[in-house]
Amino acid sequence: MAQPTYKELLDAGVHFGHLKKKWNPKMQPYIFMERKGIHIIDLNRTMETLDQAASAARQIARSGRKILFVATKKQAREIVAKAARSVEMPFVTERWLGGMMTNFATIKKSVKKMNNIDKMLADTNVTSVTKKERLTLTRERNKLEKVLGGIANLNRIPGAIFIIDISHEHIALAEAKKLGMRTIAMVDTNSDPNMVDFPIPANDDASKSITIITNTIVDAIREGLKERNSKKNEKKAAEAKQ
Repeated sequence: MAQPTYKELLDAGVHFGHLKKKWNPKMQPYIFMERKGIHIIDLNRTMETLDQAASAARQIARSGRKILFVATKKQAREIVAKAARSVEMPFVTERWLGGMMTNFATIKKSVKKMNNIDKMLADTNVTSVTKKERLTLTRERNKLEKVLGGIANLNRIPGAIFIIDISHEHIALAEAKKLGMRTIAMVDTNSDPNMVDFPIPANDDASKSITIITNTIVDAIREGLKERNSKKNEKKAAEAKQ
């Protein structure tokens, strides 16, 4: 599992925190210095915590549990959606619906509704649906897809959640904690790192910073999935010999 180097983190601007006046004092252990009124994050601490977070993500993926990616900030949406898709993990990048995890049964009903609309629209033999009704169904389906598309294949509560900006995604974090999900997150200087099991002190506003941290977590998940498949294959081979 290749970790980004100090220089790569520096080049991506991971070290730029928020203005000093916006800081959360609990981030003190992760702050290196202040420059022109802006807090500078200690990249040595970032490397250390990123390593711990990646290790946790790898273990969770190896155990067969899902990790839910959450990033509804404009600059993070596409980066995170693409990253989550690459390892077939669920994601929320449009809007976090209150109760998305704590009221999962209701959310599943909405996903089922979306799938049923898909079947109806795909069935060319259904003649009872008028053009107007088809248009209404298509609009409803698109609306549901936008919010729920990333979790359409999620059958149970994930084992963990990976968040970009815990202040912005405070509802998602609260729900995850309530359900006992492991929490991994990019935490900037304006947030409380103690709210997260595996906080990664990093600039959560710049797209380059979001990309480098997210990709490291995704690489760890990919490794965990590979190890899980190898284990499965070894088990099958051993059973076949018996």
